[in-house]
Amino acid sequence: MSGGVCGFCERRCRLEVGGKGYCQTYTWDGEQTVERFSHRYSCQFVNHIEGVPFYHFMPGTWTLNLGGAGCNFDCQYCSNAYVARSDPEPLLSYHLSPQKVVALARQYGCKSISFGINEPTVAWPTLRELSAVAEQAGYPLGVLTNGYMSSDVAVEMGKACRFVNVSLKAITDSFYQERAGVPSCEVVMRNIEILRRHTHVEVSTPIVQGLNDADIPAIARFIASVDREMAWHVFRLLPEYKMADRERPRIQDVNAALEEARQLLPFVYFANFVGSQWVSTLCPDCHNVVIERINLGGCGSRPRAYSLKNGKCASCGRPMPIEGEPPNQGAGGE
Repeated sequence: MSGGVCGFCERRCRLEVGGKGYCQTYTWDGEQTVERFSHRYSCQFVNHIEGVPFYHFMPGTWTLNLGGAGCNFDCQYCSNAYVARSDPEPLLSYHLSPQKVVALARQYGCKSISFGINEPTVAWPTLRELSAVAEQAGYPLGVLTNGYMSSDVAVEMGKACRFVNVSLKAITDSFYQERAGVPSCEVVMRNIEILRRHTHVEVSTPIVQGLNDADIPAIARFIASVDREMAWHVFRLLPEYKMADRERPRIQDVNAALEEARQLLPFVYFANFVGSQWVSTLCPDCHNVVIERINLGGCGSRPRAYSLKNGKCASCGRPMPIEGEPPNQGAGGE
């Protein structure tokens, strides 16, 4: 057999011996699909976990953030297209064994390891191995993903990763076809449900005004059908790449569209502009600020103060869907 089909994502690329698929990170060795750049990364840095962003997992801690190169999407507005759609090889300048990654996390005082910047599915064998080593050393692994992996990989990811943020870009097939280059959003929705059965999941949606802001009510209903208390991060997207000349979304218009969603979902966050008032976690029952955060720009935020005790609102005692106590009850971070 001269080639085979890559089964890591739903593109199901046909791979020839020595060739490469759409994401450019897998090839066929004559018997099976293999990574071309095992345990290689384009970047490594320390970040607040809220800056990744994860708001409901180990709040107030540092995470060692890794990035690779390559993607199975071609989002026309992508702000990371320079790593997602470029030739991966010259970008992957760090070779880090799982043991080295764990050592770096320990050295920098991190409590977890996370993989963002580009799609984790394109380096899944590396991350699967990293997860096993990191978990044994006491460092949970998390990823940011577009959710377009095969159902088998979704199950594996749910078991290997302790926290996952899935980008649900819209809830119409036409948006995914025209703006991301794949046939349907149904794969992503299926995988959100699969992942949530196995691990902590948060959802992100970048809003491109005039293209997917009308999907906000339907996305909210879908998230509520999976888990009403799931964190939903909505971003005011500043389009780049093939849409760099598009008008930036108007904050007041996007926020107005979110008002209905907030009646259905108690944890809707809105960011990617300086001074956002919608990045703190409020208790749905008494409206006490359980975790106060500030947004200085970007999609994440930084924690400032906590009113959380034993996983509950310190004011009224309502259980909060937040995994892990903050490291202290004063200023955020360590």
